[in-house]
Formats: sequence, C-alpha cells, structure tokens
Amino acid sequence: MSFVDAAGVRLHYQLEGRDGAPWLVLSNSLGTTFEMWAPQMPALLENFRVVRYDTRGHGKSSVPAGPYSIAQLGNDVVALLDHLGIARAHFCGLSMGGMTGIWLGIHQPQRIDRLVLCNTTAQIGTADSWNARIEKVKQEGVGAVVPTVLDRWFTSDFQRAAPGQVNIVRDMLLRTSPVGYVANCAAVRDMDERGGLGRITARTLVIAGKFDTSTPPGDGKFIADNIPGARFVELDTAHLSNWEAAEQFSGNVVNFLRQD
Repeated sequence: MSFVDAAGVRLHYQLEGRDGAPWLVLSNSLGTTFEMWAPQMPALLENFRVVRYDTRGHGKSSVPAGPYSIAQLGNDVVALLDHLGIARAHFCGLSMGGMTGIWLGIHQPQRIDRLVLCNTTAQIGTADSWNARIEKVKQEGVGAVVPTVLDRWFTSDFQRAAPGQVNIVRDMLLRTSPVGYVANCAAVRDMDERGGLGRITARTLVIAGKFDTSTPPGDGKFIADNIPGARFVELDTAHLSNWEAAEQFSGNVVNFLRQD
C-alpha cells in the first residue's frame, strides 16, 4: 500500500502501468474507493500510467474532521501529483470525482492535460436535501441510505442482470466511514462552479447517463455547453455508467485521451 501525507490528510493511492506512458488520475464517487475503477483497469493500463486514490474520508485514506470542501479535495490531488513528481496529468472523475475535476480545471489548469467528467455536475441538489442526508447518516449510519443510493446508481435492469456487481458496490458503500461520508456530503452540497466552467481550457469529455436521476443528462450537457470545445457522450445507464456500460465507457475514455 502507498500513502502520501499532506495538509493534514493521509491519502491512500495505487500506481500502475508502464513507465513512460501518459499519466492518468482517477477520482472516485461519494461512498466508494478507488476500486470503483476496476472495470476500466484492463483497458486503461494498456495505454496509461494510472494513479487511483481514495478520496479523503474514504477507503484507506484518513478521515480528518469535516466538513470538507471541493477546494480541499482538489488540493489533495495537487498534493498527490507533487508527491509523485507529476507536472501534468489527464484526470477522470465520476460524480464527486467529476466535481473535483471541474475544480481542478478551473483553479489548477496548469496541472491538467485532458479532463473527463462523468455523471457529474457543477452544482447538485439543494442544501436542504443534502442536510437531510447528512442527518440521516449521522443518526443511522451509511447503511440507511444505501438502498436509495443503489436505486439511483443502477437501472433496475442492471440490478437484475448483474447482482454480483451491484453487491461489490454495495459493500464499498457499507464500508465507508459515516464521518467521512458526511464530511464529503458537505463538500458536494456547498460546491457551485457553474460560473467558472468557461475558464476551463483543458480538452474535455463529458459522459452522462440517459437514466441518471442523480446528475441527469441535462447537467452534463450544461457542462459541455459551457466548456469551450467540450465533447458530450450519453450512455444508456444510470449514475454509475462505468459499471453499467463498462466497455463503452472505457472505449470513450481511451479514444478521447489518445486522440491527437
């Protein structure tokens, strides 16, 4: 296991792929670990030097006192890049990871080569809805929200067809620290970078899910329409498009990052 200590947090990360390949950083969604990228790893490792990490409050990373902010999550990535001696990298994030990518594209453009923003948004939900989720997890634990989360993350067809894969994601959610989950909920709740999208200069691919009720396709289209030159792809999935359409997802990411 590899760790980096910076700014009061210990980040757990994994580095894989051949030396000399382009760098790619992967950022997880709320309530998961870097293992959420398992479906993509065979395709990505053929093409990139991949850095996966557990967002603070998740997995084997530490759980400092919250609430957190998107700026903290973004600066954690910068600290990881500094630790590894990476000047610039491609970045791919889904949901909360995509929100982190938006922040990096706006505030740390010199560190980002190409940007893939998946099933995400520059502003999500209402403060009341996030505060209600925070209180529920504080009172009852992460398990209290898992059934609702899974119904949002996967279509009913996928849940019936691939229960084993759904269970892997369920287990990741159930193992998440309630303190870390709540602290990251606050980061997501408080982010609003809609006005800064036009400042992103990185070549950007936006991936959305046709049946995603957490970050509907309209949210992804808004991002793509407001980032100069961004591309938009819609897959026949709910929120976790990298699991529900793994091959299509991986193909779109690899093709975009490899194009001249």
